[in-house]
Formats: sequence, structure tokens, C-alpha cells
Amino acid sequence: MIRVHKIRLYPNNKQATYFAKACGVARFAYNRALSEWKRSYEAGETVRTSILWRQLNAIKREQYPWMREVAKCIPQLAVKSELNYAIGDFLAKRKQFPKFRKKSVHDGFSLSDSCFITKDKKVWISLLGWVNMAEELRFDGENIDAKISVAAGIWYIAIRVTIPDPEPMHTGENQAVGISFGSTSLATLSDGTVIDEVSASAQLERKLSRLNRELSRRQGAKKGEIKSVNYMKTRRKISRLNTRIANIRADETHRQTTKLTREYSVIGIENMDAKNDIVDNGAARGVKDTSIDEFGRQLEYKAVATGTRIIVANRWSPSSRTCHDCGYEDNGHKQNEREWICAKCGVHNEKDTNAAIKLRDYAIVVDSEQETP
Repeated sequence: MIRVHKIRLYPNNKQATYFAKACGVARFAYNRALSEWKRSYEAGETVRTSILWRQLNAIKREQYPWMREVAKCIPQLAVKSELNYAIGDFLAKRKQFPKFRKKSVHDGFSLSDSCFITKDKKVWISLLGWVNMAEELRFDGENIDAKISVAAGIWYIAIRVTIPDPEPMHTGENQAVGISFGSTSLATLSDGTVIDEVSASAQLERKLSRLNRELSRRQGAKKGEIKSVNYMKTRRKISRLNTRIANIRADETHRQTTKLTREYSVIGIENMDAKNDIVDNGAARGVKDTSIDEFGRQLEYKAVATGTRIIVANRWSPSSRTCHDCGYEDNGHKQNEREWICAKCGVHNEKDTNAAIKLRDYAIVVDSEQETP
């Protein structure tokens, strides 16, 4: 299986300058190739990204000599890998037309396995040398590639490694759980446990609000104004604080999904699109904070490592309106009612808990059918 380890880097000034150049080279190669592909696509033709790279590679020595200041694999992967994936998703109608990259917006670049080597708490990068890392590479396997990115002035490297499939690591045998994603909370388990949305502390939220007000008073906040030095300082503070808040949320999400995949052997979830399930703004903030999509994505890939089986139910199945005790489908109560009493058996049901129980029962049935020869 393939695992990714994201590690913070500690480059010196010279190395940080190299990273910035590499981001610019990757962005230029990506945008130039995308422009050529867009022109051919609008003309009714399709050009392979490998051809676009050969065209750029043939002229870069004469027309763009500054591209040779970084490793060759950086612009090559930007075209043949990153752009190729973006075009493939567009042609398969999974995503919209690829967008041109902008400076200082998700800056980063990729490295092939031949362009970097890890050793202890250092990584060697072609044409640069050894760069200090915050920790050693956690996985012992064959390196596939790496992605170097920057967020709020902090550089990271994400290394993909191929490792053997691990053994299942459940603390209990044959346990099943259903997970219902709601609007008032992130998720509800079939045993009644409620996982609230992960939010930053009130102190950080107040600090972020204060910095945003401060930014609005700086010269450069209005359209057309020249951005002052203090404006840029405040914006960097906001960027660092946003990164810290995002890390807090990501850490708690990882804790919850790791715990679930290690404790349960079967997990039933519903196939949901969080964007379509957000009804009111009050609920929307909590749902967006932790991201239902990210929670489900982590469950799926961590389940592979622990041997947990994920059973996905149809999102349109009436799980929240069907009584888990007698199976009666009650369409009489309103959608925004959190609790209801079954008109047939009189059992008191809480909407999210009832849905989670139905998902658990569905997962048990499907899992048993899959195991039956």
C-alpha cells in the first residue's frame, strides 16, 4: 500500500530561495502547457501532456535558461503528472476545466524519486543539497515521489512511500458501528456517541477577528490602494493563524478517524455530499469546520491499513425516517425535527442516532453477504 508522510522543513535563506524559484518554474511550466492544451482543445484537437513537455524542453535552454536553475524533474512533473491528472479529471467530467496557477496561491512543486534522498532528519534535493527536516521519515519502504509546499511561510515535504500491507489492528473482534453525518454535529455513532464539530478555541477565534478588523484599516485594504508594509505584516499574521486553526481541526479529525478504524471491524456510512446537505448558516459553519468529506476520506484510507471494512449505503435511503426497532417508514414528521415517535411501535427515536443504527444494521447484512462464498 501507499502511505504519505508530511514533514516540516527548516531551510536556510539560500534553500528557501531555491524553493521559491522551483515553485515559479513549476507554475510557469504548468501554465504554459495548459495554455497550449487549451488552444488545441478549443480547436477540436487533443494533445498529450508528454508532447507538450517535449516542446517546452526543446526550447527552454535558449528561451528560458532560468528554468535550468532547478532540478529538471520539477517542471517535467508539473506538466506530465500534475497537469495530466487535471486534464484527465476534466475529460472524465469529475472536475471543471483546469485553472491557471497564481503566484502565492497553493505554491508547491513535485520531485521524482531520483531527485531526493532521505536520511535521518535530512532530505537531499537535486541541485540544492541537504535540508533539515523536523523528524525522520516514519515509513520504511520505497520512495515514490515527494511534494514540497508552503503555507504561511512554513515549508513542508510530503513523501509518498510504498510499504507492505499491515495486519489488522482492531481492539475488538466483529464489532460494527454506523455513522450518521448530521447538521447540528459532525457525526453520531450507532451507540449514541456524538462527535461534535472541531473548532478552534474561542481565544484564537477572537484573535482572528481582531486581526481581520486590523487588516481592514490598513492602507491597501481598499481596491486599487498600494499595500503598505503594515498591511502585509498583518496579512502574514492572519495566514499563520489560519494555518494554526486548520492544524488544530485536522489533528482532531485524525484522532477521531484513527480511533474508529482501530476499534471497529465494520463501519457503515452513508454516501453524502456535504455541500448539498447544509441547510442553514448556523449548521453550515460547524459542518464546514471539520469537513464531512475529509472525515469520510480519512475513514476510507485508514480502513485499508487496519483491515476495517467500510460499507457505503445509498445517500437517498430513508435511514433517518425508518424506525430501527420495527422498520416502519414514517414520512409524517418534518425534516427539521430532531426527535420523533414511531407511529407503529411507539419507540422514541432521535434522528441521527436512528440513522446510525440503520446504517450499522445495513453494514452487518452487506458484510455477511460479502463473506458468504
